[in-house]
Amino acid sequence: MKPDDISALPYRPCVGVMLVNSAGLIFAGQRIDSELPAWQMPQGGIDDGEDPRDAAMRELWEETGVTTDLVSVRAQTDDWLTYELPHNIIPRIWKGRFKGQKQLWFLLQFLGQDADIQIETDHPEFSEWRWIGPDEMLESIVPFKRDLYRQVIDAFRNHLNSDR
Repeated sequence: MKPDDISALPYRPCVGVMLVNSAGLIFAGQRIDSELPAWQMPQGGIDDGEDPRDAAMRELWEETGVTTDLVSVRAQTDDWLTYELPHNIIPRIWKGRFKGQKQLWFLLQFLGQDADIQIETDHPEFSEWRWIGPDEMLESIVPFKRDLYRQVIDAFRNHLNSDR
């Protein structure tokens, strides 16, 4: 694809979930489809007609097995945040229809126990998971999403334990 063709593409509407535990640490999952370290927070597309908050809860459940009764919504980003895919990836993802994603992010307080997190779902996206601090989250995300993750962390920083 040519750069001009890519810039004309829309962003895919999505949600992201920052799930934090009682220590203020962030859930991070290692993507199952990546040979390299690629840790990220739960995220995914919004179905047609779906409310973003409902999409966030659905994505959380689909990727972690965590149900709505085990979380409390603490915050939401004020606006959509975007990232663009590297140009060489665009033709291989989403049939080349999107240049990246626009995401509305939700901060969810995890009220359950670690045993309640089950990443072995019907369609697993993560091979392993762990709780990490915001700086480690930024170091662990793929570079093309780093600026977006920085914006998410900044939006929710007052809810996190930044000493770790």
